[in-house]
Amino acid sequence: MTAQTFDDRDGHIWFNGALMPWRDVKVHVLTHALHYASSVFEGVRCYNGKIFKLEEHTERLFASAKMLDMEIPFTPDVLNKAQIEVLRANNITDGYLRPIAWRGSEMMGVSAQSSKINVGIACWVWPSYFSLDARLAGIRLQISEWRRPAPDTAPVRAKAAGLYMICTLSKHAAERAGYEDSLLLDWRGLIAEATGANIFFVMDGEIHTPKADVFLDGITRRTVIDLAKKRGYKVIERQMKPEEMLSAQECFLTGTAAEVTPVREIGPYKFTPGDICRNLMADYDVACGKVIAKDSAA
Repeated sequence: MTAQTFDDRDGHIWFNGALMPWRDVKVHVLTHALHYASSVFEGVRCYNGKIFKLEEHTERLFASAKMLDMEIPFTPDVLNKAQIEVLRANNITDGYLRPIAWRGSEMMGVSAQSSKINVGIACWVWPSYFSLDARLAGIRLQISEWRRPAPDTAPVRAKAAGLYMICTLSKHAAERAGYEDSLLLDWRGLIAEATGANIFFVMDGEIHTPKADVFLDGITRRTVIDLAKKRGYKVIERQMKPEEMLSAQECFLTGTAAEVTPVREIGPYKFTPGDICRNLMADYDVACGKVIAKDSAA
């Protein structure tokens, strides 16, 4: 059976200020973003009808656009309301939203100051990024041959489309080799992140995570750090060398798609998902509204 493609679906997409039938939304082949990667986007989750961290995601979308010299022609409030509108129009209560802004087809060349900035918002039902069995057992990561670029070579703190090509290449290579994902180092050879998620290590009861100085400081990353501190765990953000993974007992990824996912293997390094992983998985599921806290009123 052929899988349903993303250009041929029922439903509606918010496009430049109005809801349109899904199949009617078109982008020309000479759109600047297609040729020069001039687009920024967000990945947003909705649980039980409520969008998680909506304002934070929209704020980051505008910050990313500014880094790419793009001025979004709508206010954050308009885009927040549009995302709620899209969910209702598609009758989705548990799903994934994709707001995106990109340069259009008015100019074709590296210089594109006069190109229109377009904005679209789509949503769809999307289960966990990794299967439940894989999450509970811990996933396996390959160490990528690609590295995160230095901050003076790319807008590394933007959630920009072009920065994800090395993620696609890394994930393809990992999956061909039988892994679920890949770990990228940065240009210095320090631990950076997975292809679409931040990474944490548990070392002797303390949680260590790479300092987000050359990659995206994830919204889920910040959420999980807050949840860990509420539990009394010590969280240390610092630069980390790959060989330090030898000293870690637990490891997990965090991200809007990945949520909180334990890791059992990264290249030659092995980990055992334990209490800290399980506690933070449970805490995050409550915080984002995926499940209802046990002590909540019925």
